Amino acid sequence: MHVSAKGDYAARAVTALAARYPDRASAQALADAHELPRKFLEAVLADLKRAAIVSSTRGADGGYALRRPPSQITLGEVLRAIDGPLADVHGLRPDEVSYAADFRHLQEVWVAARAAVRLVFDEVTLDQLVTGDFHADVARMLAITDAWDPRTGPQSPRTR
Repeated sequence: MHVSAKGDYAARAVTALAARYPDRASAQALADAHELPRKFLEAVLADLKRAAIVSSTRGADGGYALRRPPSQITLGEVLRAIDGPLADVHGLRPDEVSYAADFRHLQEVWVAARAAVRLVFDEVTLDQLVTGDFHADVARMLAITDAWDPRTGPQSPRTR
């Protein structure tokens, strides 16, 4: 899994908008309040507008706002609008990858990894990003003992 800088900025921008929903915020106000580069943020907000996640209004009272309640927008939707599919293998979706018979199980692992990513990103809504009140599946993953620990070097798989 890889979240680009653009995806991270999008996640932060929509979380900030969710916290003030249904009110609007200018790109400048969001950039200043959350230490985001304004020009880059404007490009991110334009992508989110094209994806019908945010709306914009011009003028003194203008700015950006979520088009739907935060409880109806998932983080997965936001990330797909910015970076495309949540999981890919050389630019292909895991189900589109074709391997020789010797490697067919590798594709199954790619599909399982996509399912795991979806389990988080498509269950977390913007209101949950504001409150931290995550779905039980996500909360369980956060409670895994080494969830916060980086891994390097050889790893031992669990035994069955």
